[in-house]
Order: sequence, then C-alpha cells, then structure tokens
Amino acid sequence: MATPAVKECHYRVDAPVLGHFPGAHRSTRGESGFEFRGHASLTDAPDARRLDLHASLRDPFGQWIVRVYSQRKSIPVVVVADLSASMGFAGTRRKLDVLADFVDSLAWSAWRTGDSFGFIGCDSAVRPDLLLPQTRSRGAGSALARSLRSIHLDGPSAQALQSAHRHLGRQRSLVFLVSDFHLPLPQVEAVLTSMAHHDVVPVVLWQGREFELSAERGLAQVVDPESGRHQLVWWRPALRERWRVAHQQRREALQGLFRARRLKPLFIEEAFDADMVTRHFHS
Repeated sequence: MATPAVKECHYRVDAPVLGHFPGAHRSTRGESGFEFRGHASLTDAPDARRLDLHASLRDPFGQWIVRVYSQRKSIPVVVVADLSASMGFAGTRRKLDVLADFVDSLAWSAWRTGDSFGFIGCDSAVRPDLLLPQTRSRGAGSALARSLRSIHLDGPSAQALQSAHRHLGRQRSLVFLVSDFHLPLPQVEAVLTSMAHHDVVPVVLWQGREFELSAERGLAQVVDPESGRHQLVWWRPALRERWRVAHQQRREALQGLFRARRLKPLFIEEAFDADMVTRHFHS
C-alpha cells in the first residue's frame, strides 16, 4: 500500500479521452457531466431537466431541445519499461531505482486521479513476472516498485519493446515509454510506430557517469552493460571531449526523432522528481 512518502505527480491528456469509466479527463462522451457539448432533441437525450427553452423556440421543426454535457472520463495509464542490462547502470543512483520511484509515484497518482494502471517490462522478451494488467488497486504500484528494486538485469537487448503494443488494450491509453534509449534509432522509431494509436510520453533515464569518468586522464576500464564486454581505454582530454560531443549528438538525435512525431520527451537525469513530471505536462 502506498505511503505518504510517495509523492504525487500530475499528468494530463490533451485530446478528449474515450473511456467508459468516470474520471478526471475531458471527454466527448456521457450526458451527465458539467462541460457543455451542444444541443440534441429531447427524444435523443431524454432528460427534461436540461431543456433549453430558447433553443427549442428557435428550432425550425418545433422540437424540444436539451443541452448535452460531457462527462469527464478516465484513461488507462501504462508504463512500458526497458529492462535490458543497461538499465542496471548505477551512477548517482541506479537507473532501476529511478524507474521504481517513477512507477511508485505514477501508480499512486493514477489511483488518485481515478485511472487504471498497468506495467509491461521488456528485455529480449516481455517479462511475465513483471507484467501487470490494468488495475485500480491502490497498492499495486508499491508492490511493483519493490519487485523492480530487487531484480537483477541481464537481458542482452530490449527487443521486446517492439512487441509490447500487443499487451496494450484497444482503448487509447497514456503510455510512458521508459528507457535509456541506448538503442539504434531505427529500433526506437519502430517501437514508436507500433504505439502510434496511443498517447506516448518518452521518458529518458540517464546518469551522468554513463558519459564521463571522474579521472582527468589515465587508463580506465569501461564495460558494455548489454554484452558485459570489458575494454581498457586511455582516458585523456581529447577522448573526454569526443564523449561529450557524442552525448550531445545523441540527445539531439532523440529529440529530433520525437519532434518528428510530435512527442515531448521527459528527460530524467540522476534522481526522480515528481514535481518535474508535473512541470513537463503543465509548462
């Protein structure tokens, strides 16, 4: 069960949702809400309490006209997470712990908002032990976060991200695609294409130590977290600059890819901050 230590974040959906359950998001469905949608004849919307006498008098066919109001609805919220070995990298914080903090906060926020919450964990295959169907359970996020903090990541790739859409419902969902995006750009594009039916928010988890070493120069051992391959490099100012430029180019390439699909990425570097997530949606 969530504790007061879990901080709530506030998200929103720009387009009207098409859910069937009452919630907090703008919709074009329902007839018992408070947001005026238009007029209809009394036979089509039989609620005499909403009669509009002025509109009825203006109707050329002499029908009784009522006001129709949209009811706010809920939307499924889903986290699709990259659980390949690179997500186990530890800098200031372990990426997996940042993911767990994010899941805990988002699941609690979804419950508070009236939305259902689901989780799909992917490495080379969709992990059945970390597959959470849509639920409205209050404590689901905390239990899932505890599981994420305790697992060991050794998946050689995040190939299953391309098949994660098969576990999403047919109803349009708010999908948070969480990864460090150390994937070939064509693969990232294929994942986004597979989820085009949904509202996708790319969440990029990075740690500063991924792109630099503390020593100014000297012999350093680097490890490819996906393959486990070790390599010795001579760390010098010129190589440091090349890594810095490569980091900046990667950020720009990802932003360009997301921008082409009208997606606004959320970069979480170092630790999770619920207020930063709220600012992302409301700025």
